[in-house]
Amino acid sequence: MATVMPNSSVGRLQRTGCTLVNSYSKHWACLFPQHGPGMKHTRKIALQPWQEEIVAEFTEEFIRGLIHSDGCRSMNRVRRPLKSGDRWYEYPRYFFVNESVDIRRLFTDALDLLGIAWKQSNRKTISVARREAVARLDEFVGPKY
Repeated sequence: MATVMPNSSVGRLQRTGCTLVNSYSKHWACLFPQHGPGMKHTRKIALQPWQEEIVAEFTEEFIRGLIHSDGCRSMNRVRRPLKSGDRWYEYPRYFFVNESVDIRRLFTDALDLLGIAWKQSNRKTISVARREAVARLDEFVGPKY
């Protein structure tokens, strides 16, 4: 951050599981044009070519960041009524929820890069529920802090 924006001070704060790094400048918007006034879902969100290169190289980290910010891993519990009585089973799944069509597309494009199966559950929710897809995400997503 200091190399890219040498006139701005950089702060670091150690937290459990991460280090918070910050730097304030009105010029950050020049480097990250997808940030701007208004709600994200009402404006275009697109990566610059240099950002696309980073996402292609660090796709797992990109997906982990998106899930940690706007997603979750949960257990889906299902009841099957049978003549002999109800049968319950459960399985893990991931959800990613975002109002922005563009952000959901960035997420699903990254999943596609890794060959991870997904479905759109509703207007703003992406679901990853297939056993092999969940296992693949489990390899690198990890718990939220």
